[in-house]
Formats: sequence, C-alpha cells, structure tokens
Amino acid sequence: MQGYKISTQQNDFDFEFVYQFISQSYWAKNIPRETLQTAIENSLCFGLFENTGKQIGFARLITDKATFAYLADVFVIEEYRGLGLSKWLIQTIVSHPELQGLRRIMLATRDAHGLYARFGFKAIENPEMLMQIWHPNIYNQ
Repeated sequence: MQGYKISTQQNDFDFEFVYQFISQSYWAKNIPRETLQTAIENSLCFGLFENTGKQIGFARLITDKATFAYLADVFVIEEYRGLGLSKWLIQTIVSHPELQGLRRIMLATRDAHGLYARFGFKAIENPEMLMQIWHPNIYNQ
C-alpha cells in the first residue's frame, strides 16, 4: 500500500512500541518484557510501518515453516485502523513464500473473526479433537 511497508526483518522492529501494545492487550496483559523478546526472536514476525519508519502494527507466527503455524499478537494501532492495513497485513502473511504448503494455520481471536474469514480462516471443525494447556492469567500472578 502506498505510504506503508511491511518488513520481516527483526532489526526494523521497534520493540518498545510492540511491547507497550502487547503488554496492555487482552491476550497478553502484563507479559514480561523478556518473555515477549524471546517469543519474537523465535517467531516469523511482520512489522507494519509508515514509509517514514514509524511502526504502526505487528503480527507474529509461531511456525515450523513446513506443516504448521499459529498466528498471534496481531495488531494495528487505533489511529491507523479503517485504512485496509490489517487486511493488507494478513494477506501478506498468508501469501508469504515461507508459509506456503502448510497443513494448518491457527489463531485465536475475541473480536476479529470477520477479518480472518476473508482469508480462509474458519471456525474449528471437530473442536473436540483439540486440547490445550491454558494458563490465561500467567502474566498476572
């Protein structure tokens, strides 16, 4: 999109910007700084930027780049919403060359089902097949 760019180069990311948003999010409130840093270092990440270099969004995939990926930590800051940037970010992610041929890409969202459905995400079929160990308040203890 004109005026914006997406980068997967971690040295382009503004960690403080990403940390400030994610550590206040409903899904990772109070995540320790070191935990998020490790998560980013071990993931395929996408930063969304103005052409000036100002970071305005982020997404992270936990993946083996062969069979599976889990999409997490997706956001565009509020003042840039409604411009089509989140759609562009997700389209860039699902079409990324290193993510082609995956058997499954999963995510969890509280309120963005419509966005992800545009790119082929659907509710889990046979959810009884899935299991989890979940500690929703792990960062608040």
